[in-house]
Amino acid sequence: MATGEEKPVMVVGMDESEQSTYALEWTLDRFFAPYAPNFPFKLFIVHAKPNAVSAVGLAGPGAAEVLPYVDTDLKHIAARVIEMAKGICQSKSVDGAMFEVFEGDARSILCDVVDKHHASLLVVGSHGYGAIKRAVLGSVSDYCAHHAHCSVMIVKKPKIKH
Repeated sequence: MATGEEKPVMVVGMDESEQSTYALEWTLDRFFAPYAPNFPFKLFIVHAKPNAVSAVGLAGPGAAEVLPYVDTDLKHIAARVIEMAKGICQSKSVDGAMFEVFEGDARSILCDVVDKHHASLLVVGSHGYGAIKRAVLGSVSDYCAHHAHCSVMIVKKPKIKH
């Protein structure tokens, strides 16, 4: 928690999905609007880059040759995510955001970053997976809602009705 003159910390989890992009834009529009230049939070935007072994999920013959390429790809994705987040912040006239990339599982990384920065609020997007996909893939937002030591805001992108 913030003490004295220090602003409370908000952590926004980012990945390469449109849901994540929407969550960041939604958050900036509501908490960091240009008409309120004295932003209420210190903002950290965090991307969790999976390690190559967990991304590939193989350990058999030939894995050693593939892993460097996968790792390079994951680093490029991480750089794109951060550049996209910086661009969104710039387009919304939000200066002073801090950008961090960590390697590991997004669920653990986000909860660890919340603890590291003593965050008051964690913002994550929702992919809108059904029960089966959530059970197989795991839900970052669900995990964080249960394990983060702060309030968690899950931003859902509205579904377009046809």
